[in-house]
Amino acid sequence: MIDLKGRIALVTGASRGIGYFTALELAKAGAQVIACARTIGGLEDLDDAIKAAGGLPATLVPFDLADMAAIDKLGGAIHERWSKLDILVANAGVLGVISPIGHVEAKVFEKVMTINVTATWRLIRSVDPLLTQSDAGRALILSSSAAHKCKPFWGPYSASKAAVEALARTWAGETQRLPLRILSVDPGATRTAMRAQAIPGEDPSTVPHPSEVAAKLLPLVGPDQTETGKLFVVRENRIVDYRLPD
Repeated sequence: MIDLKGRIALVTGASRGIGYFTALELAKAGAQVIACARTIGGLEDLDDAIKAAGGLPATLVPFDLADMAAIDKLGGAIHERWSKLDILVANAGVLGVISPIGHVEAKVFEKVMTINVTATWRLIRSVDPLLTQSDAGRALILSSSAAHKCKPFWGPYSASKAAVEALARTWAGETQRLPLRILSVDPGATRTAMRAQAIPGEDPSTVPHPSEVAAKLLPLVGPDQTETGKLFVVRENRIVDYRLPD
């Protein structure tokens, strides 16, 4: 079991799915969790689950990632209370629509890019100084196989995930001489609301529950994890090191 006592962990999209269960796993390992999401009820359910598991009460931050000023303020609030951040799990994202590129409405494309890309960059900018104050800062940027497969009709989502992987690799290169380690991770097929939206006819029992995936992600943010700038993939209930070109 990874020991994260004394570690401060920020998780976005923490009210459900992979974000919810990753936050719960972090808390079980002893971390103080800062949980962000739009849905207050889901965050409160997470806090109840954390306390029931014996973890520290979570710090709940309900806001929309489209609110860039709120992202900026988040870094300042974390600095004021803890003066550092040890773990970032940038999980929140939206699918948009499954549609031919030429049929995607501008407002839909812009929303996908705002939430998945611009908000991730803004979050990195807000917490980078805090992560560098940690003796073992760890950042995990959630990606998807869509970034590489680029399947027909998945244009906005695929483009957004390719963009966040590029941000993560660039950030890792800029900080490789620091204790900060940055990874991207493709969680693979997971039983989430987003997947149900994308593949409505699928039997959800045929894909892993997000709690199974979250348990595999925990070692990637532990102090003993030393890789940076890589993409890791969850496949067949295990983590696979997917080496990107230099």
